Amino acid sequence: MPQIETMSLDEKLAIACKAAALRKAGDEEGASRLIRTAPMPPYLAKIYKEKVGVEELIKSGWNLSEAEAEFGADWLSK
Repeated sequence: MPQIETMSLDEKLAIACKAAALRKAGDEEGASRLIRTAPMPPYLAKIYKEKVGVEELIKSGWNLSEAEAEFGADWLSK
């Protein structure tokens, strides 16, 4: 199975800071799009999947790489 790279804390912080700057500048849509490029924490992805469903989780556009790394490539279909 291929190794999935996770994003470093510094990379996540840089995204959050850029998103905050976009929000401050009044670009809420841009901030929302940008923040979704950071991986959703696996525990939140699991809760989202259980409460809202797989289809909505996929449609949300969140980066699910860390959930895939933790739960396996087929975790959405389990």
